[in-house]
Amino acid sequence: MDHVATVPDLLWTPSADRVAHSAMARFMQRIHDSEAASVHDYENLWQWSVDQPERFWPLLAGYFGVSASGRWAPVRERSDLSGAGWFPGISLNYAQQVFAQATAERPALVVAHEGSEPEEMPWEQLCAQVAALAARLRRWGVRRGDRVVAYLPNIPEAIVGLLATAALGAVWSCCAPDYGVDAVVDRFAQIEPAVLLVTAGYGFAGRRVERMAESAAIAARLPSAAHVIVVGGTGAEDSVLATAHRWSQVVGEPAELAFEPVPFDHPLWILYSSGTTGLPKGIVHSHGGIVLEHLKWLGLHNDVGPGDRFFWFSSTAWMVWNVAVSALLTGASVVTYDGSPTWPGKAALWQLVQATQASYFGTSAGYLTACQRGGLEPGRDYDLSALRCVMSSGSPLPVPAWHWVYEHVKGDVWLDAPSGGTDVCTPYVGGNPMRPVHAGEMQCRFLGTRVEAWRDDGTPVVDEIGELVVTAPMPSMPVRLWNDPDGRRYADTYFSTFPGVWRHGDWLTITSRGTAIVHGRSDSTINRQGVRLGSADIYTAVEYLPEIADCLVIGAEMPGGGYWMPLFVTLAEGAVLDESLRERIRQVIRSRCSARHVPDEIIEAPAIPHTLTGKRLEVPVKRLLQGFAMDKAVNAGVVDRPEVLGFFTELGRRHRVGHAGQAGAR
Repeated sequence: MDHVATVPDLLWTPSADRVAHSAMARFMQRIHDSEAASVHDYENLWQWSVDQPERFWPLLAGYFGVSASGRWAPVRERSDLSGAGWFPGISLNYAQQVFAQATAERPALVVAHEGSEPEEMPWEQLCAQVAALAARLRRWGVRRGDRVVAYLPNIPEAIVGLLATAALGAVWSCCAPDYGVDAVVDRFAQIEPAVLLVTAGYGFAGRRVERMAESAAIAARLPSAAHVIVVGGTGAEDSVLATAHRWSQVVGEPAELAFEPVPFDHPLWILYSSGTTGLPKGIVHSHGGIVLEHLKWLGLHNDVGPGDRFFWFSSTAWMVWNVAVSALLTGASVVTYDGSPTWPGKAALWQLVQATQASYFGTSAGYLTACQRGGLEPGRDYDLSALRCVMSSGSPLPVPAWHWVYEHVKGDVWLDAPSGGTDVCTPYVGGNPMRPVHAGEMQCRFLGTRVEAWRDDGTPVVDEIGELVVTAPMPSMPVRLWNDPDGRRYADTYFSTFPGVWRHGDWLTITSRGTAIVHGRSDSTINRQGVRLGSADIYTAVEYLPEIADCLVIGAEMPGGGYWMPLFVTLAEGAVLDESLRERIRQVIRSRCSARHVPDEIIEAPAIPHTLTGKRLEVPVKRLLQGFAMDKAVNAGVVDRPEVLGFFTELGRRHRVGHAGQAGAR
């Protein structure tokens, strides 16, 4: 793999005052004072945290005042790398940690919809609705371990549903209403929910999207769901779901809020793998693991605290939505928004940052890149005085977009691009309020996370690209996968490459300066002449060109022999993919990456397909090019542009036929 030696552009350095008043600095001082440990800088602190988990995690819990009963020792009763077996002597409840932050001084939620001014939801109102829903669920017989699921957009009712479910010790799971019926049933049918929450419809891009027919179809295919609750609508939909309960009735009865203490590793929620190439895996996370990891992430690494307004644009299908809810653990107010990010214009989210006075704004790398390419000037056009941090996730952020944030959003903002995954529901690498920001780099490895870059032979490397691995347990590793009683699927998913070591599936560089660079997915590896390349490096290079709207690169071993590396592009308005532009693409890849990164062909595609959470479909497209049947290569129900998949199928067929003809002629 390539080496990384140069230091990228310095974009931001936190002020001495900001560093001194950060939660990370205060935590470091506490460890230094109480542990007599050498933690004078972050690298010392990180090393101590991974060497002394039995000290680090209980001290983290104490620093944030986690309410729990029992003893914080032993730290683990099992030696395997999973979220199970952590703190067997501890009982707690995620929802109880959230409501410990309740106060009349600031709202719990700031609720935004398209076309209307944001409204604040006080903690008292959130508490009343959670208590009422929890009481109703309890009367319906929902008990610890039962599943409650939702087909809802990013609205307060979804947060109420999660917290009420957690308060009972039941298990929450959610799908966004832009998912098709089959995709939702693929997920929910596995876990046999007792209760289903559905939306009557939602607003998007200035129009009403009706969802009662889909909601009714989902309910009909989930026979275990004895009760259905409809959120929104006018009541005219009752004929479609005649036996359903209306949200207003369910949360209209006063009740006392009570919390069921559960073991540390008791299931809290179930998230899902993308499901692009098979039945989605149900990933089970625990109350205790999420409480500790999200306090560590948001409270320390992101420096979120009381008085902040935390807005991360997300659908309920993405783990980031769960993380946004967890900002309540820090005392921050959470902004919810269920509309389009680009309606009535591309700057819609920046308008919302202004309207809500958000201090934290999270979004996808794709949105920031689109803003950069569209020439937006948010810092000039909107009041972003409250904004302290911009967060980017979902895929590596191209370097030009890093510069754009500092030049056109806010010169003194903190740009944080954490990288982790649904599997652990937290980053491995990301932000640090005490360190400078360099273009394209994550500022540090996260505390308590022994993450390394490994060669194929298991040798850890520095300043060199390797597989992202985790060599010690993390509390938010899944306690299990659903319907995996013997743990075989769990082991095959995460530990088949390096036995006993967690392989995430990303290319990673840990630099000698303690920073990190993610180069894209290793499970969609491009391998040319024995040299493996990261797709993200190619995307970063190509996205320097204003003519390119989106791109996708594939490295495919083709049936019958041969290796094909095409680059697919979609063009900005007015651009033409002629030989001149093709040569400029090849040149920018050659100069910013290397000659071996240059593709075999550059092909204009009608669109680049993504998952509904915005990830490029590298592996499914590779399989289509290789000749896999559509239903074996990809689940079209979780693709944003399923109509374009046929283009890749036909292109792969023509390529294979052409090469077979050439071989026959020889």
